Amino acid sequence: MLLEGRTALVTGSGRNIGRATALAFAREGANVVINARSSQAEVDEVVREAQSIGVGAIGILADIGNPQQVQQMADKALEAFGGADILVNNAAIRPGRPFIDLDYEEWRRVIGVDLDGAFHCTKAVLPKMMDQRWGRIINIAGMMAFEGHAGYAHISASKMGLVGLTRSLAVELADHNILVNCVSPGTINTVNPNANTDRPTEEQVEVVARRVARVPLGRLASSDEIAALCVFLASPGGGYISGQTIHVNGAADRR
Repeated sequence: MLLEGRTALVTGSGRNIGRATALAFAREGANVVINARSSQAEVDEVVREAQSIGVGAIGILADIGNPQQVQQMADKALEAFGGADILVNNAAIRPGRPFIDLDYEEWRRVIGVDLDGAFHCTKAVLPKMMDQRWGRIINIAGMMAFEGHAGYAHISASKMGLVGLTRSLAVELADHNILVNCVSPGTINTVNPNANTDRPTEEQVEVVARRVARVPLGRLASSDEIAALCVFLASPGGGYISGQTIHVNGAADRR
């Protein structure tokens, strides 16, 4: 119960890394605010699971690219739990598009969620953290911030922006005892809600095999392994870590 009495807001927590992280916080005693953009069913399921652990949990649909919706989410967290002590900026969109075909509208749509979303959420919860002189902000980046991937220039740019935001905020907020770090997951065994996991296609099997082949450890990471690091960074054990980008990638990339 390392985080008993705290409240964690995890964006994009209806599935995969976000869901695992929210439930990991719940298992350590933190109340949790579950967020998704559109799936009420996913949010409700995670809320029920968190409540079954014995903590407070609420679910809120909000587009983190919309500052008004983000503020409404922060207000609901304030009403339910007195605000958020821990923020995990996890929600993101990743539509691939060759740069030559990428128009400005789609560029802005990705930046608006993947980078601006972290800006909106941080601004919304920061006053409470500053008032109480305690807070933990964790930004989720990824290997696309550090590797070149054809068709993903907009995503790489936004994720590298998170790294810069992390470094600057860590220095600026240090006097308020607010720690800011970035977690960069490698190749993760996430769930695609549109995929048939009972009978994967030959193409799906080949894609997974190629992804595993890139990882020296010889396997994909689980969402729980990313969640465990987020819990550590928010716990007393991570109390002197700030401004860092920590890679969780099975030695696939050492930059």
